[in-house]
Amino acid sequence: MKKFIKYVGLFIKHLLRFVLKPLSFVPALCVMYMIYTFSAQDGATSAQLSYKVSSKIVTTADQVLSLQLTGAQREAYIDRIHFYVRKTAHFSEYLLLAVTIALPLYVYRVRGIWLIVLAGAFCVGFACLDEYHQSFVAGRASAKRDVIIDSCGAFTGILLAQFVCFIGRKTIFRPLSMHD
Repeated sequence: MKKFIKYVGLFIKHLLRFVLKPLSFVPALCVMYMIYTFSAQDGATSAQLSYKVSSKIVTTADQVLSLQLTGAQREAYIDRIHFYVRKTAHFSEYLLLAVTIALPLYVYRVRGIWLIVLAGAFCVGFACLDEYHQSFVAGRASAKRDVIIDSCGAFTGILLAQFVCFIGRKTIFRPLSMHD
């Protein structure tokens, strides 16, 4: 009876791995959907959203640093940082996409240069498709510069995920496996 319970336990463990491992890509699909949704916004809506973020940053800085900016000064700072807010959004979206792609690949034992190549190729390819998609959206255009910014975010995310997984494997999971 003990052997039967042991084999049932092993069967359930492998079944859960078989089912749960592919589900580890669901966050990446959600991030891809988010990126696609932002790219599908027309130019005016996209600019308005990033303008709101820029405004929030300037307003928060004004309050925290007690700058006491006038309305005209606030508008000038918003206009000054608006471009950088938009480009930081590109970088951040693809950093997040890369992390959500690299972590499941790492679980599938894709490591080292292969993780960088596979996750990087996927993210850069998606960035190219995203910019191509934007060329069909009213008020938007595709830009090589955005693909480069997206790619830099992606490779930063891949390296970050690889570093975190390596550290976790060496400091958390290896000591746990030694006690088995």
